[in-house]
This record gives sequence, structure tokens and C-alpha cells, in this order.
Amino acid sequence: METALTTPLALALLPELNHELALTRRVLERLPAEHFGWQPHPRSMTLGHLASHTADLLGGIKTTFETTELDLANSADHAPAPATAAEELVQRLEANGAAARETLSQADAEDFEATWTLRFGEQIILRESRADIVRHLINHTIHHRGQLSVYLRLLEVPVPYIYGPSADEATA
Repeated sequence: METALTTPLALALLPELNHELALTRRVLERLPAEHFGWQPHPRSMTLGHLASHTADLLGGIKTTFETTELDLANSADHAPAPATAAEELVQRLEANGAAARETLSQADAEDFEATWTLRFGEQIILRESRADIVRHLINHTIHHRGQLSVYLRLLEVPVPYIYGPSADEATA
């Protein structure tokens, strides 16, 4: 919900967020639930875990603006349950995207400039402005979406058009 009060930074981020949400949705919709326990390598996440993480990442935008830090050593109890169907993943992505859009639309310049910290106990993993954390979360989603597209290929599921045609879809 963009308003006259929406900051220039939010106005720049919202179209990118919307674009990446649409592309991520295309990948999540293709994920075969019967393979959610599959992983391409023992050190890789299972398809279901990676997909759930990808669907949930942008929910971190709202969390970032509601808090000043997240301690991963204390956050395991708050992790959402793994998804059991592609439809659930899409619903989670849509809900997290809506929360992210609303949060960005309502944030003022000072909100974006505030420092936010990601830690594991005493170890600082990230300490950046909220604006930088938003970019990090969008990029992190893109990274995992790319991994999911490789999982699709390995499972012989047609890979959707993302930034351009795939070998399976010549046009958008």
C-alpha cells in the first residue's frame, strides 16, 4: 500500500520486491511435494527445507523493522514448520510478501537508517542498516530460488522462465 508518505527508498525497493516475489512464486509452484525429503547431496538442504526457508525469508523484512536484532541461538523455537505442499509454500510466500510490502510502505527514513544486528550468541554475523538488511533478504531469496531451480532440473521437473527463457520454457 504505497502512499504519499512512502519514502523514496521504499518506492525503489517495492517494485524489485514485487518482481522477485512473482519469480519466486513460479519456482515454488513447481516443487513436487513427493520429493520434499530429497536432497542432491548429504550436505545440501532437503528440497522441503530449502523451499520453506525460501518462502519464509522475506518475512524477515517485517521482523527487521520490528526489532533491532535477532539472536539465532535463541530463535530455533520460533522456526515455522516445514511445508508439506507447494500450495502452502506459495501461501507463505504471499503472506510474507504482503507483510514486507506493508512494512516498507510504512517505514520512514529513520527506520531504514537504524542499525540491525544478526547474531549467534555473542558472535555478530551481520550489523547493518535496515535498508541493507532488506537488500540482503531480497538477494538471499534470489540465491535460494536459484538453488531450487537446480533441484528442479535434477528432479527432471520443468524449470520456469525466471529472468529469461529456460531450456523448458522459451517464452514468458
